[in-house]
Amino acid sequence: MSNSSNSTQSSSSNSSNNSSDTAITITSTIVGGIVLVVIAYLIIRCVQRIKTQKLNSYVRSFTSRGEEFLESNSPPIEDTQYLSMTTESILGIATIESFLEELQNEKPIRLTPQHLKEFTNNFSEQLGSGGFGVAYKGRFPNGVYVAVKVLKMTRKRDAEGQFMAEVSTIGRTYHINLVRLYGFCFDPQLKALVYEFMENGSLDRYLFDPKRTIEWAKLYEIALGTAKGIRYLHEECQRRIIHYDIKPANVLLDAGFSPKVADFGLAKLCNVDVSRVTNTGGRGTPGYAAPELWLPLPVSFKCDVYSYGMLLFEIIGGRKNLEFDREESQEWFPNWVWRMHEEGKMSIVRSACGIGEVHGEKVERMCKVALWCVQYKPDGRPSMSNVVRMLEGEEEIDEPPNPFQYLTADGIGLHVESSSSSSITITSSCSSVATLS
Repeated sequence: MSNSSNSTQSSSSNSSNNSSDTAITITSTIVGGIVLVVIAYLIIRCVQRIKTQKLNSYVRSFTSRGEEFLESNSPPIEDTQYLSMTTESILGIATIESFLEELQNEKPIRLTPQHLKEFTNNFSEQLGSGGFGVAYKGRFPNGVYVAVKVLKMTRKRDAEGQFMAEVSTIGRTYHINLVRLYGFCFDPQLKALVYEFMENGSLDRYLFDPKRTIEWAKLYEIALGTAKGIRYLHEECQRRIIHYDIKPANVLLDAGFSPKVADFGLAKLCNVDVSRVTNTGGRGTPGYAAPELWLPLPVSFKCDVYSYGMLLFEIIGGRKNLEFDREESQEWFPNWVWRMHEEGKMSIVRSACGIGEVHGEKVERMCKVALWCVQYKPDGRPSMSNVVRMLEGEEEIDEPPNPFQYLTADGIGLHVESSSSSSITITSSCSSVATLS
């Protein structure tokens, strides 16, 4: 009897233990499931919060890094450490989408149309317009002002080409003399580029408007800073960037009149060791574009050097190299400078341009550099490193050869006579005459 009783008690005890273990297991499973659900929920909330805060984060990052760069005396470096903010792609064009995916790896900032409407107060303040679009003034949430360039959609292929050219070039760089690209928007209804805001606009406003003036010493600094920006594009980037459209309208001035090269809509990337690139059609602006851009000739980064030389002439003269709205006969300013140089009358250039005698040496230096930059053959033009050194007085400037001999040799005129508002007569020293109507 005793053994039977003990056996019954043991079985009862084992059954009780099994029931207890099962209850513990079930409870643990339920609790674990609840914990996992809570963790997942918290992760989702964190991701959502990060997305909503990322815009302000990248603005603060841009601002602080820009200030640190400007305050430091370290040499310019290429900075591609941008924060990124991805949005759902709704593009149907495979090539453009592939391009955008590559850009995500470079970490530029992709914005939405709603962001731009908020930044610009629904595009209420227009800064200016051009062939490719309209620029509006905007402001980031932290108070930093920006310029939002909305590309025209009338010519879709051209707009996409400019978009890719600008983002793939200036989006890879950071230099004190290059305008800063903060972000972009590529949407079926809106394609735009977001730049740092330049308080004093473009250089042409001060060169060609008699109501606006800049002291000549500051103009010399602007010329030097612009040269340094182009030097960076040509020689200090991992991949060389050819701008193709250097001119006063594409040199922007900040609050302190420091220059920044802008408008990379025609720019092209190429390897540093490539001396010639393919040119598909005319690029650049007449009056600034190098001869090889309009002729069946090989093209290199030296086309930017030529354009910079023409810009130098306009900084020296404080006017356009050729003013078609003038009534009186006039000589093409670069050719006149060459003639004065050849005759040893550079003081006449200084006085005619209203530049003080104290700046005589710098004026002559700028004139010589400009004459070297606009040589007909690209190989005869200096590199931008040489240009910077010559302007700074660190390199001796040899006597330049006549850069316009190819014009007079063919009888092409270098004088302009305006007989009416609709026709312009061009004459040369060899008495050949042509009329443009």
